[in-house]
Amino acid sequence: MRELRFAFLIVAVSAVQLCAKSPATHCQTSEQQSARSTDALSGPLRVNVDEVVVTFNAVASDGRPVHDLKAEEIRIRDNGLSPRRIVAFDQLTDRRLRVGILLDTSESMQPGLSSSKAIAEKFINQLFRPGVDEAFVASFGSVSELLQPWSGARAPVARAIQIASAKGSRLPGTALFNAVFQACSSSFRSVDQAATGNVILLFSDGEDNAGRTSSDEAARACQKSNTEIFAFLSSTSSAHASTGPKVLRELVSKTGGRVFEGDDSEAAVQRDLEEIESEMRNQYMLVYNPAELKHDGAFHDIELQPPDRVSRINVRSGYFAPLR
Repeated sequence: MRELRFAFLIVAVSAVQLCAKSPATHCQTSEQQSARSTDALSGPLRVNVDEVVVTFNAVASDGRPVHDLKAEEIRIRDNGLSPRRIVAFDQLTDRRLRVGILLDTSESMQPGLSSSKAIAEKFINQLFRPGVDEAFVASFGSVSELLQPWSGARAPVARAIQIASAKGSRLPGTALFNAVFQACSSSFRSVDQAATGNVILLFSDGEDNAGRTSSDEAARACQKSNTEIFAFLSSTSSAHASTGPKVLRELVSKTGGRVFEGDDSEAAVQRDLEEIESEMRNQYMLVYNPAELKHDGAFHDIELQPPDRVSRINVRSGYFAPLR
């Protein structure tokens, strides 16, 4: 009888340097070693127990994506060691997206809420593909409220964004980490984590003063569901004394995402959204056998060394080995 095999998946991230040491673990059953590249678009990715799957983006010095990388141009180190074997190197193109939209509707966000909603609607109306992609909408203050469960249609998602307000918040305060944890551990748990690009668009000032979940716990939930966070920072948090921007950047970096300015020009916001969409849909996938792997739950650093023609590799920096 064939034994149950497990795979751990390291999700591609956007505009992140390799210093952020955040784990990502994902387990699946497997009966074969094929199912590589674009096969992941139509079914679950299947890998063997000792294969690590790394997805990443490559960016040239002019900021444009590099689409013609070859396996021999990439040098990978797992805990400082070269892999025992490169199993596969492929491009994943035109992936389906699973998008969670989280809107901070707490009192401190009221001045910037309309701007946040406009950015979220822009993404849905211009970059979301009905019938292909799916999205859900949730708002949060002291508590989270699911305004629209997963939908593949634009209209209900856009409508949920429009109705988001502070009226649903019964108590003062913001439970940012609670909202992120709930989204990643519940909503994204039900999606095919290997076949889709999973992303949260988070609109907040970064303040968390009413939750019982830590930043680490929220980040771990997103790492386990292979979900990246891209945050739009509200200008309401720009006061010198506010810790919001720092908190938000720390949270996002742990999941492999980055922070954009929510009050940028319309053209700048458009570029930001298009960049997020492009990076999530089009990625490289590298599969390898680590030189040393123990089923002890230990963290493994991942480092990808690109060729000179590549200015930056956007990849999460590591994973936790699975436990037996």
